[in-house]
Amino acid sequence: MPLPTRRWFLASVGAATAALAQFGSAALAQVRALGAPVSGYGNRSRFERALRLFPQTRTPEATASFTPLGESFGIITPSALHFERHHSGVPEIDPAAHTLMVHGLVERPLVFSMDELKRMPSATRLLFIECSGNSSSEWLGAGAPSVQRTHGLTSCSEWTGVWLSTLLRECGVQAGASWVLAEGADAARMARSLPIPKALDDVLIAYAQNGEALRPEQGYPLRLVAPGWEGNVNVKWLRRIEALDGPAMTRWETARYTDLTPDGKARQFTFVMDAKSVITDPSGGDTLRGPGVHEVSGLAWSGRGAIRRVDITTDGGLTWSQAELQPPILSHAHTRFRWSWRWDGREALLASRCEDDTGYVQPRRQDLVKERGANSGYHQHGIQVWKVAANGAVTNGNG
Repeated sequence: MPLPTRRWFLASVGAATAALAQFGSAALAQVRALGAPVSGYGNRSRFERALRLFPQTRTPEATASFTPLGESFGIITPSALHFERHHSGVPEIDPAAHTLMVHGLVERPLVFSMDELKRMPSATRLLFIECSGNSSSEWLGAGAPSVQRTHGLTSCSEWTGVWLSTLLRECGVQAGASWVLAEGADAARMARSLPIPKALDDVLIAYAQNGEALRPEQGYPLRLVAPGWEGNVNVKWLRRIEALDGPAMTRWETARYTDLTPDGKARQFTFVMDAKSVITDPSGGDTLRGPGVHEVSGLAWSGRGAIRRVDITTDGGLTWSQAELQPPILSHAHTRFRWSWRWDGREALLASRCEDDTGYVQPRRQDLVKERGANSGYHQHGIQVWKVAANGAVTNGNG
């Protein structure tokens, strides 16, 4: 085969240069086309479709929305995607007229304006909030179809506000006070009791989330944030704090938010959200694109403290492998974990199991049911199994 001549080489280079110039001109023209102008508040791309899921109910003011955990990255939930749980809709509150009253068994009952609260020493913490009804579908092994539906009532945000302990010290809590009542300004007057030791420890009166003012559905202009405790203790649209000599026994801690047990009794004031984890990718509704290496990713959290370890199984719990925890690893916050899996194309049962820094290990769902029965309704933190079929389809494996 004869070698290419100099003339052939120059002709080829010329043709390639002309084609590249033509392509480059078109690309440059596309780049130079003017885009959208700046706006007062940024918007997400119209090509991104991750949205909160919410059931259609007769009373949309008393329902919930679920965070799209399967489409999430890192550990911070965008404010607009933070889950919601309302009992009477979202009130519209003018912060200029809103106040927080602290009264009851205190030496100096006081009323604080929003301006006064924001002038006090502030604190910022990255914390998860989880509805105690999260994963309730899995008590009976109902097998909700997606991780958004099984675990989407938890979110993690950066919260900024003033410590509740600061306000209580300002008012002078009396020796006989052992609980406080937090009440919201919504139509339901949502109210929960907290023991004084918790109130004086790490509870925030938050007015900001993820660097901006709270969203209305997250309690604007003021909410309680009780690290590691069940969601409805984190009272939204906060209007008053009352120091008491015992729990107030509101309907939200008697008729609701108690855990039924097999003997007919109910567990009450089950504040702490136990250690829990879930694989978010792949998860229910996903399809693996053939055998090979796949990154398994998910979230773990604990109301007792920080996550210390996460293990992964692909055979339903017969064998386990340790996953990598992605920094930051913080107390009372979501922790992202990752694990590289070489899938051989055969059916698999994929699950995660976490352990927190107190030594508490996430239990199997069937062990949790054996201990508490299937009608508890709340605090379901058992291991979530995803079934991977030979064709790559992922479904709920808890059934």
